[in-house]
Amino acid sequence: MDDEVQYLTPEGLREYEKRLSYLRNVRRQEVAERLRLALEEGGDLVENAEYEDAKNEQAFIEGEIIRLEKLLSNARIIENTGPKDQVSLGDKVTIQEVGSDTLEEYVVVGAAEANPRAGRISYKSPLGQALMGQRVGDRVVVEAPDGNIEFEIKAIE
Repeated sequence: MDDEVQYLTPEGLREYEKRLSYLRNVRRQEVAERLRLALEEGGDLVENAEYEDAKNEQAFIEGEIIRLEKLLSNARIIENTGPKDQVSLGDKVTIQEVGSDTLEEYVVVGAAEANPRAGRISYKSPLGQALMGQRVGDRVVVEAPDGNIEFEIKAIE
């Protein structure tokens, strides 16, 4: 993730800020208390499973805090104010696989917010890349493991 720009929706930004605040202000203190209690139990730290587990959890939380701080420091908010004649970041796109009657809706987001099961695809994904810059009525071809899939863009919101 280095210094790469992370595109986030306003909702995504709030969620990441909320998670970071929770980790800093709640989870950090909870794990510190677990460590303190494990030390009070005494015994050899090498054989203290609770202490070892708490140290591992502390390392995970600190790593996640660092990851979120870096993500947020490189965040750019998707400002979805442009015309809806071409697919761009933040747009909801309705597509239909050629030969199918089923409509599918996706919101095109940055990689950090992508969750295809929730209808949020990254602009860097094969489908996201194929959709970017296209218009209603355009057909796009997406390379999939089972072969190419062709979609028609039905709506852009």
